[in-house]
Amino acid sequence: VGLPINMNGPVGPSPARCQAFGKLIREAKGLPVTYQDERLSTVAAQRVLLEGNLSRAKRKKVIDKLAAVYILQGYLDSIAK
Repeated sequence: VGLPINMNGPVGPSPARCQAFGKLIREAKGLPVTYQDERLSTVAAQRVLLEGNLSRAKRKKVIDKLAAVYILQGYLDSIAK
């Protein structure tokens, strides 16, 4: 589960909601849940889309999907170590 931690570190209401969601998954399905820091994922995705010369409308359609790719890749990189 992506964890939207503030840049200065403290956990606010959004991360708490994500943690509550993860707890529901864990309890309902018995699945392990891992939280992945998602700071700067949208910034990285935006940079790639701007470099690709996508129009604002096209960027808006795919920005969240690309940010999710960055979050997942960060998790995969962390477990590969």
